[in-house]
Formats: sequence, structure tokens, C-alpha cells
Amino acid sequence: MMSRSYTNLLDLAAGNFAALGPAGGGRRRSGSFGSRRMPRVMTVPGTLSELDDEDDERAATSSVASDVPSSAICERLIVVANQLPVVARRRPDGRGWVFSWDDDSLLLRLRDGVPDEMEVLFIGTLRADVPAAEQEEVSQTLIDGFRCAPVFLPADLYDRFYQNFCKGYLWPLFHYMLPYAAAQSPSENGASAGGRFERASWEAYVLANKHFFEKIVEVINPEDDYVWVHDYHLMALPTFLRRRFNRLRIGFFLHSPFPSSEIYRSLPVREEILRTMLNCDLIGFHTFDYARHFLSCCSRMLGIEYQSKRGYIGLDYYGRTVGIKIMPVGIHMGQLQSVLRLPEMQQKVAELRQQFEGKTVLLGVDDTDIFKGINLKLLAFEYMLKTHPKWRGRAVLVQIANPARGKGKDIESIRAEIQDSCERINREFGQSGYSPIVLIDRNVPSVEKLAYYTVAECVVVTAVRDGMNLTPYEYIVCRQGIPSSESAPEVSGPRKSMLVISEFIGCSPSLSGAIRINPWNVESTAESLNEAISMSERDKELRHEKHYRYVSTHDVAYWSRSFIQDLERACKDHFRKPCWGIGLGFGFRVVALDPNFSKLSFDSIIMSYGRSKSRAIFLDYDGTLVPQASLYQKPSEELVSIINTLCSDKNNIVFIVSGRSKNSLGSMFSSCPILGIAAEHGYFLRWTRDEEWQTSTQSPDIGWMQMAEPVMNLYTGATDGSYIETKETALVWHHRDADQGFASSQAKEMLDHLESVLANEAVSVKSGQFIVEVKPQGVSKGLIAEKILLSMKEKGQQADFVLCIGDDRSDEDMFENIADAMKKGIVAPKTPLFACTVGQKPSKAKFYLDDTYEVVSMLSALAEVSEPDPTAGLTDDLATSVSSLDISDEQIQFSNTRIEGS
Repeated sequence: MMSRSYTNLLDLAAGNFAALGPAGGGRRRSGSFGSRRMPRVMTVPGTLSELDDEDDERAATSSVASDVPSSAICERLIVVANQLPVVARRRPDGRGWVFSWDDDSLLLRLRDGVPDEMEVLFIGTLRADVPAAEQEEVSQTLIDGFRCAPVFLPADLYDRFYQNFCKGYLWPLFHYMLPYAAAQSPSENGASAGGRFERASWEAYVLANKHFFEKIVEVINPEDDYVWVHDYHLMALPTFLRRRFNRLRIGFFLHSPFPSSEIYRSLPVREEILRTMLNCDLIGFHTFDYARHFLSCCSRMLGIEYQSKRGYIGLDYYGRTVGIKIMPVGIHMGQLQSVLRLPEMQQKVAELRQQFEGKTVLLGVDDTDIFKGINLKLLAFEYMLKTHPKWRGRAVLVQIANPARGKGKDIESIRAEIQDSCERINREFGQSGYSPIVLIDRNVPSVEKLAYYTVAECVVVTAVRDGMNLTPYEYIVCRQGIPSSESAPEVSGPRKSMLVISEFIGCSPSLSGAIRINPWNVESTAESLNEAISMSERDKELRHEKHYRYVSTHDVAYWSRSFIQDLERACKDHFRKPCWGIGLGFGFRVVALDPNFSKLSFDSIIMSYGRSKSRAIFLDYDGTLVPQASLYQKPSEELVSIINTLCSDKNNIVFIVSGRSKNSLGSMFSSCPILGIAAEHGYFLRWTRDEEWQTSTQSPDIGWMQMAEPVMNLYTGATDGSYIETKETALVWHHRDADQGFASSQAKEMLDHLESVLANEAVSVKSGQFIVEVKPQGVSKGLIAEKILLSMKEKGQQADFVLCIGDDRSDEDMFENIADAMKKGIVAPKTPLFACTVGQKPSKAKFYLDDTYEVVSMLSALAEVSEPDPTAGLTDDLATSVSSLDISDEQIQFSNTRIEGS
């Protein structure tokens, strides 16, 4: 039998948070998290008030945030990342720890863009193994002195979370490397070297994210704090946070690439990760390519389309607008310039200039991993020396290979390949006192690295895939030197620099003056290297000037300030809209609605229905009474029975208002004798089954069909899975079964094409749910609904109850006309108007129901309180005969059934 803890982990990894009890609201575990809460904010040593257990229980069932945000506490930014921007070292005597800021950490530098009045609190793991007995003291020290709340993960969990899933699976996949083979043999520490998806690693990933969530709960004030989550290590975290705090303001920034949908769709938990990211308010990417891939995945896998409005991209996710931010991160100018001012910096620059005197230095600075393309760079440099002999003895490539962050056989293989290439090139082209390749395979201090930047004529980046890569930015600043500073190392002559960079890195779009290369094309890269170092001095100056202008104005402070401003804008309506959480596991989401848009209450509509004497009911068909489907769907016997019951109430006028053809609707509802049907958006109309079809306008000139059909055929032939439906008065292009990304693009282009071709025709061209339709002008569901209401008024049956239900754009006309009916005097004063859309989405309707099941349930509830007329649907003679008989209601019903059956 599995232990309870193991089954809980399975529930957690499957996203079944409910099985574990309210997130963060149950008993706290002993161990690494301690037995008491961490103080929320501390300015002096001591313990502040803690969140009590009553607050915990309330938070587990609803949002902690009130309708009006509190202004008593200053806003605070909680920055959550895998690692804290802190360096931890044991004291020499082994007693306690010494902590210092990590000056190279991006998280530390983003504080410069945070408003002065906003406090910053960091949450993450420490790069040190802190014994359990010391964790409480370390936590207190970091909170008091650094505003950092450490997350302590057990070593085996961290290994499975970070090495196995993050570095071994997600990181390669997000860098376009599909795991075709099973995982390689584990390394000495048990970490997998990469391979296929493993459920156990995913469970560890989710559990680690839950630990981060629990640490956040200890310190958060959900009404006033902003939470900014960083990178792919914590993509499950937003769902934990959103489930506990419905109105929490959450931002997420992905520092790695986001792969194309063709790569991403191979991820077994693809929808879970998309949905948890959509529980954020703002999602940031370095480049538009990464954002475009994410949006494409949302469209293809979740059916969610983005919209662009006034320069902002947003996804409507259950009434919440999730913003998309595209902003590459920058560097910290002040940090670099402070290093450039150091006396040892001048000394190191002088040493390097002496070492490489008379040489042209090309520089590469990369981590040792499979995506940095270091060996491709070496091969290109080798090819340049072969094809351009003038650089032999003159050009030197200095390659700084930083130690690898990951582990495994692939890293060892890359390191060996680099070493072999360096030895071969130096052996073939080396001379006395000259080595064409200088490989620095160690950790290089900042002073030494910036000194190399200062003396290098060109920096070369040949990464085959990289999220951002700030090496070119740092190089440009170092080549500029320190303005108006005598202590800065001088750049010989005017400021100039050259860049040869891969088109597959995040900083490439922002450096328009760089020579962009495809690193896989070794020959082309070699020519680009020659071009860069052979370029005229004036060209180098102009390119450098352009790059420096961008880098100096788009630094890390600009990046973080811009993200926070957009996060504030994205969250401005958090406390204005009613919202609640629905769903289990990673399907959990918060539904936010306009205050004037609410779910249709069965009790309310039944009460209004019972009080009224003349009712009009308008029902769409596809997507309203039956689910949207590509196959032809007939109404169920239950639905037909409900509609017949509603129709048989003498106080009701019931109409099916659909875009389907009259023959299709007539056939499907042939067993409903007194049901009204408005077909083809109301062009054809009949009040009962036995009446002739009427047309709402004069017979149209359908000559335009000969112009529209060839255009539609063109797109149908080019779009696999699409087809044309020809009606008597309309043409409809369906693309539900086609590839949605391509079909949506085709639909937009077809819409423009048809509008251009039919500009002088009396027709309207509109797009709907998986359709593009061309129909005569003056025909709409709204107009036909208004016409029916007017007819009822003329017959002395002015409606005092109106129900209108639909699900797509064509029904919006009906909602709009119904809303204006009382102003026009078409319906009785104080008539309850129930305009209801299916699904929670922006609509002109005031009410919604979740799906077709709820629509049918609501109609069934109305049918139960209806008063059927036993003579409804009979011929006049039969009705007179039945009414003259003195028999019971049961006998009348039996006779009616027998007569209809005959």
C-alpha cells in the first residue's frame, strides 16, 4: 500500500490540489519550513503580528482581497526566483554564515527600476547547503538584513526539480531540443543528464513550486503586494497563488526562449503549463518571436485568441485580460562603470594590450553548454584563417568558457570537443609567440572579463539558441569607457566596436548595427568575421554609437520599471470586478465579470416567467441548444419535448432563430407543430409548422453569389479542412476542421478580399465562430426579433417577458435590439428582458449561462411551470371537439397523443 504522503504527491503533480485540502490552509508541516510564520515585514529585530488561523481558513475558500484595496500599507514587490541574489559562505571557524549581495545577479539590479516608495522582498533558494537546525536562524538573518526569504528544499527534491526536470527536460525543450531518446545514465549525484518526460520529475517540479508558494504565504499581504515570478523554474507557481488569493497581482517573466508550437506541443503537460501561466496578470518575454510562439500555443491548444489594443497585446481568459509584455532585459550601467573605474582594471587592461600588441582580438564569452555554439565559433574562425591567410599571425580569438551550470555526459562531450578544436587550430596555424586560439576554461573575475571586453575589436556570439545573452551589451559599454573620467581605461582612438551575433539570441533584434549570422553556416560565419574586423573605422564608430545609445537608455532599471508599470496597468481593475475561482488542479482559473454581467439566476427568471402573460422566447440553435460540432446534430428527444411544452403554453411565442437553412431547421423540428422558425438569420420566417415560409425582405438579387463563390473556392482549395455551405440567400465558409492558426489568417484575408470584391453589392460580409458569411443587407437576428415583437404588439399580445439566448457574434445583434425594445415601446413597460449569452465572454447580453447543458436545464425549469394548452397543435375541428368533451385532463392528454400519433 502506498503511503499517504506518496498519494498526496501524485494528486499534487496531477494538479488535483483539492485532494490535498485548501492550498496553504491546512496544518503546516514540520521540518524545513519551521513551526511559525515568518514576520511579514521587519525593520528592526523582533516578531511582528502573524496571520491567525481564522484568516487561513477564510483564505482557503475565497480571495483574501477585499473589494476596496487598503491604503494603510505601502505597496511591496515580492520577487520570486529559483535563487536568491545572495552569496552565502561558512565562517572560517565553521560557526554560522556570512552573507553578501551577489553583484552579478539580475534580480538584485532590477531594484533600480522599482519606485522609491515600493519595498522589494526576494524569495528563492540559497546556493548553500544549510543544515535544518540552522535554517530558522539563517531565515531571520536574511529577512532582517537583506529582505530575503529563503526557501529550503530537501537535497533530493531540489536535484529532481532542478537537475532532472528544469535543466534535464524543460531547458532543452525550450531551446528546441526534442528528447528523442530515453534519459541517459544518471550522473554521480543522481541527476538525470536529460531525456524524455518523466512523471516523477514533473511531480518533483510541482512539489518544489508548492514549497515556494508556502514561503510566499508566510510573508504576503495579498491586498497590497505585487508578485513577480521569474523564469521556467516556477511556471506552476501562479496557479497555487491564484487559487489561494483570487485578486493577487501576479507578473511572470520568462528569461528563456519560448519554443514554437510544433516543439511545445510535444510536452505532455502542455495545457497545464499554459493555463498556469494564464493565471498571471502580465507575462513577459524578451522578443516578439517568443511571445508569438506562446500566443500561437494558446490559440492552437486552448482556442484563445489574442487582441491588440492601443499598442498592448492581451488575452481574454475567463473575463480577465492577461497582458503580454515584450521587453528585452538590459544591463546595469552603474555596476559595469564602477568596475571600469577600479585601479586594478587599468592594470589588467595594460597587461592585455601588451600581451596582444599588434594583434586583432576577437572575443567570445559563453557558458559551457550545448546551445552556446562555442565549437561552431572555433570552426568558423579556423575557416577564416584558411580562406583569408592575411589574418594568420594577426587575428586572435580569445574564448572565455564559463563553467557549465548543468551536469551530464553532453557537457563533458562539448568540453572535449572544444579542447580538441583549440589544439588542432593552434597546431595548424600557430607560430612562435602566436596562438590563434586562447581558451580560458575557468571562472573569470569581473575585472578580467571587462578588461578583455575593453581590448577586443569584435565580440562573437554563435549561440544556436539563447534567451537573451547580455554579452554584446556589456562589451559595448566597456568599449565606450567612462564619460569624463580620467581613471577609466582608455579606448584607443574614437569609441568603436563590432559585433557578430547569432540571429537565434534574444538581443539580436535590438542590435541593428551588428552582423547577424546563422551559426550553423560555418562558411558564412567565417566571412562575417572577416567583414567585421576588415570594416572601416568610420563604420565601426557609427555602429558603436547607435548600439551604445540603445544599451545606455534600455538598461535593467528601464526594463524593470517598464514591467512594473505595465503590471500596475494590467491589475487596475482587480478590485472593481466580481470574481471567483472555479476548476480543479491546473484547470483552476479565476472568472472575472463586469459588474453588469452576471449569471442568469433560475429562481429570478422562473419568478418573472410565472408573473407574465405574454412571453417571447428567442433561441439560437448551434452552440446554444446543442454543442458546436462539425457533424450534423439533431435535437434530442428531451429537447424537443421541452420546446413542445413551452410552445403549448398559450402565453408563449417561441422561435428558433438560426443561421441554418430553412430546410435544415424545418426537418430537425418537424415534430414541433407550433414552434416558430427564423432561418438564415431571419430571412425566412414561419410562425408554425403548417404555415408557408415568408421572407423578411423582397426577393434579393443573388447575382453577387457568382462573384463571391470563386473567391471562397480559392481559399477553400488552399485551406485543407474547410468547405463552403450554399444557402438560398447566403454563402458560408466553414473552417472549424482546418488548422486554426492558418485558417484564422485565411479567414481574415478572405474577409478583406470579399469586402473589396463585393463593395458595390447590397450584401454584408461578416466573420463568426469558425465561419465567414456573406448575406443580404438588412437581414439579421436582431431585426427579425424586433419584427416578431412588433407583430405580437399589433395582435394585442404585447410582450411582457422576453428571453433571448445565443452564443456567437450574430446573436449580439439580437441582444442589442432586445435591449432597446423598451425604449421603442415595442414591449410593455417594466418588461423583464433576459438577454443571455452562452459562455463567459464579452457580450452585449446582461446575463450568461456556462454551456448548452445549463441552457437546456433552464428551459426545462421554465417548461415545468408552464401551463400547456391541451388543444395546442390540433386542427380547429379537433380542438373544438376536444374542448366540448367533459373528460379528465389525463384523458385529454391521452387523446392528444393518439391523434398526433395517427
